[in-house]
Amino acid sequence: MSDIPSPSSCSCNRRDFLTNTTAGLGAVGLVAAAIPLIDSMNPAADTEAVSTVDVDLSKVAVGGSLTVTWRGRPVFIRHRTAEEIEQARQDDAVSLRDPQTDATRVKRPEWLVVIGICTHLGCIPLGQKNGEPRGEFGGWFCPCHGSQYDTAGRARKGPAPRNLDLPPYAFLDDSTIRLG
Repeated sequence: MSDIPSPSSCSCNRRDFLTNTTAGLGAVGLVAAAIPLIDSMNPAADTEAVSTVDVDLSKVAVGGSLTVTWRGRPVFIRHRTAEEIEQARQDDAVSLRDPQTDATRVKRPEWLVVIGICTHLGCIPLGQKNGEPRGEFGGWFCPCHGSQYDTAGRARKGPAPRNLDLPPYAFLDDSTIRLG
């Protein structure tokens, strides 16, 4: 006898074959439709292009500040004076609602880099330009509801629940940082 089973002894029939083939082709079609859909959820090329920003710090004098836009948000960069650094370090011992030391908020003591959006309701605080009010603590003042931040960007007074947020950044050299 041959090893080929007779059609009457086979456990699969034409209906099972068609069902399995249709299910397999359906799965292939589903994958073929899902790939472009998932790819469309990736960020656009123009969005990825602004995901990192290089900032030249060489033109910012001691005591001066610079505002740049990163991912549609203002970033405050302040070249702190020796007095501002010393005051921020002294304030480490003060009771804060969002306790962080000055050393944990900066990578180099003379440069403070924070996202310039008030943590209360998303306003942009004053204090970046000369002559603008900086509040009692010499940092930033949000006129909408009176939140005040110190020279390390820590919430000190008013309704702000936490410190100004810190963006990811790295020093590329002594006068350039990369945000993002």
